[in-house]
Amino acid sequence: MTDNTPAELSAAAPARPRGRHWMILLTFLIFVVGPTALTAWYMWERAADRYVSIAGFSVRTEESSSAIESLVGLSGLSGSSSSDTDILYDFIQSQELVREVDAELDLRSIWSSADPDLDPIFAYHPPGTIEDLTKYWRRMVKVYNVGSTGLLELRVQAFTPQEAQRIAQMAYDQSSEMINELSAIAREDSTRYARDELDAAVERLKTAREAITQFRNRTQIVNPEASIQSQMGILSSLQSDLANTLIDLDLLLQTSRESDPRVIQAQQRIEAIETRIADERTKLGLGSTNGVATEAQDNDTDAFADLIGEYERLIVDQTFAEQSYTAALAAYDSSLAQGRRQSRYLAAHVRPTLAESSVHPERIKITSLVALFAFLSWGILTLAAYALRDRR
Repeated sequence: MTDNTPAELSAAAPARPRGRHWMILLTFLIFVVGPTALTAWYMWERAADRYVSIAGFSVRTEESSSAIESLVGLSGLSGSSSSDTDILYDFIQSQELVREVDAELDLRSIWSSADPDLDPIFAYHPPGTIEDLTKYWRRMVKVYNVGSTGLLELRVQAFTPQEAQRIAQMAYDQSSEMINELSAIAREDSTRYARDELDAAVERLKTAREAITQFRNRTQIVNPEASIQSQMGILSSLQSDLANTLIDLDLLLQTSRESDPRVIQAQQRIEAIETRIADERTKLGLGSTNGVATEAQDNDTDAFADLIGEYERLIVDQTFAEQSYTAALAAYDSSLAQGRRQSRYLAAHVRPTLAESSVHPERIKITSLVALFAFLSWGILTLAAYALRDRR
């Protein structure tokens, strides 16, 4: 058995770095230190400060209750419309709004105030198309829907606090105008059908009244019902006279002969009254008393019975037209009142703010993220290289 002396132990060679260690250090400098240093240099030396203006608003709908609802204890409540909020959310990111704000404020000049050659990553490169401007707008203008409350928060970035506030105010004004247009369209839609019904009812009523006027001009009778009542009164009077005359004739025949002048006169009176009764019945369209139609009745085309039937039909048409007009007018007035009671508007709970210090770019955060992801990438690549080396 051989013993190791202290002299033999001290003869072991010291550990020295090998080539692969220098390669790992080199890759660390290239993939981690280099990108991090380049990012830090760009963030602090080239990237321009950006200021943020914040605005908060929501779409509100005020509904005023009617008097009946007030009596039963119901009151108008203020609420927000989720559908309107979704519409507004899309509108703020739309090309239409970008075009309107650019026409008013010249967004290309505002966002290119930071030299694109000095800051090519964050500055806008003019002139660009409207699609390029819309794409950059969505980078600089962020809108957030706060949960299910219907509240929207707008964050606008620019290279000066004043420009950021101007863009935010313009976006708010244009959004408010768009909501007002939606309200006007909704009111118009709610009253269009009622107004069409009212116009149709007015035309129907005019036609019915014109038909009655033409009937009166043709027949020269204002009210056939009043005229027939008068004719019925005459017929009743003639029938009463006929009955009295028949009684007088019977009394005369009991004491006198048929050749008596009084009897002859009574018979002539009876014939005259019967003729008159037949004529009056013909005028009324009732036919003759013995069931045989007279020549006058055959030729009479304007019998009162026919006139009454025609007049009643016209009156029914006019009554229905008047009722339809009244209902249509009430529906139209109710539609107008409903449109006046409901008011949709854009309410700002946070006016566009004026920043005092820059928030973007977030230099420390961006640099730290670059360093983190660079280190993770380098570590993964290094582990993969060692794994391949060990498998050989």
